[in-house]
Amino acid sequence: MNKVTETIRERSSTRGYTPEPLTEEELDTLLQAGLQAPTAANRQEIHFTVVPGEHPVLQELEDEKNRLRDIASPPHNFYYEAPVVVIISADSTFKWGTLDAGIAVENMALAAESLGLGNLIIGCILDAISGEKKAYFSEALKLPPSYEYKIAIAFGHRAVTKEPHTYDAGTQITRL
Repeated sequence: MNKVTETIRERSSTRGYTPEPLTEEELDTLLQAGLQAPTAANRQEIHFTVVPGEHPVLQELEDEKNRLRDIASPPHNFYYEAPVVVIISADSTFKWGTLDAGIAVENMALAAESLGLGNLIIGCILDAISGEKKAYFSEALKLPPSYEYKIAIAFGHRAVTKEPHTYDAGTQITRL
């Protein structure tokens, strides 16, 4: 099996991190992987906001997510105490931005796996970041004008491990 398919098979969501920070080299490698993702018409409209895990805006997002879901206090925050979260946004006027962000986040997740880092792709804050506090969060996260949240990813050193998902190719694939 080649390295790429092996990395794809080994990757799983990490829901527990050590407090050890990422090195600048690790973070740069992950960001470069996102930047190298293809974009529709080569627009390269994806924007990455790097947020340290202890930044107060992450707690504000957690609080808003919980308020909207009417959840008192879950055992972990939405990024499972990872040392860094990358918010991926795209130009809201470009119809392929969501798809481009999805491609970028997958590149980053696979790059993290190849570096031996844990990662968690995050969509659960969509309502919080896009709701009535959208302007506030857009400013707090320094999103470019007309850009909006598409997806996020947490990175860090694993404190827990999890087996990759299994699947049933017999029911999930149709060949015409």
